[in-house]
Amino acid sequence: MNQGVQVVETKHILSVFDDDLNELFRHIAMMGGMVEEAIAQSVEALRTRDDELALRVINNDDDIDALEEEIHRATVRILALRQPRAQDLRTVVAVIRIAISLERVGDYAKNIAKRTSGLVQSPPQTGTSASIRNLSLSVRRLLKAALDSFVRRDADLAMDVLVLDEEVDQLYNSVFRELLTHMMEDPRQITPSMHMLFIAKNLERVGDHATGIAEQVSYAVTGSLPGEERPKSDLTPFDDYSIEQFEQDSKEKRT
Repeated sequence: MNQGVQVVETKHILSVFDDDLNELFRHIAMMGGMVEEAIAQSVEALRTRDDELALRVINNDDDIDALEEEIHRATVRILALRQPRAQDLRTVVAVIRIAISLERVGDYAKNIAKRTSGLVQSPPQTGTSASIRNLSLSVRRLLKAALDSFVRRDADLAMDVLVLDEEVDQLYNSVFRELLTHMMEDPRQITPSMHMLFIAKNLERVGDHATGIAEQVSYAVTGSLPGEERPKSDLTPFDDYSIEQFEQDSKEKRT
């Protein structure tokens, strides 16, 4: 085979690989848009007590899962057929991990939508609803910035996302304290407030996955993950709590 033929074949292989990567990027962009909309709709369903919208979010999660599976199959195919190296390999690995994070975000949106049904019969908590909305807006900005950093291959923007997550943690802590006060002052608020706490925690975890996406962007572009362990500002013990545990603690404090 002469040198001219080798050059043509090499260009062809690179062109096909670029096409495969571009298809992956389109899938990630589509999936990112779907989960952003799912978060927005789940919080809107909560705000308006809209069971139908909540059900739509729950049902649409199947489409997000299906797209994550398609991305997984596509990345496996690229690894098998193209055998990418160096930055190309890092990019493919990052895509796999980002897709997993986005699928989890879709699950959190579904969880929020499921909680809506449990809150429909309870009186709305006006102040807390506004706090949840502010938290969701901050989380959605964080997620959008993380996805933008991936589309642009912008490691600096990815690092900014890691810093911005501090705001999400602070907002979550504020919501936690607010709801804790409601429950301590009025035992009738325990069940609806616990639903709201689970919703707030799901939103906080979306922020964690946004930072995970940003870390993968940094890895794909620079070849390394951010060096220092990020201190978490979420210092609440809520992960270990249940409604029953809190009711018991509240009774003990009142006696």
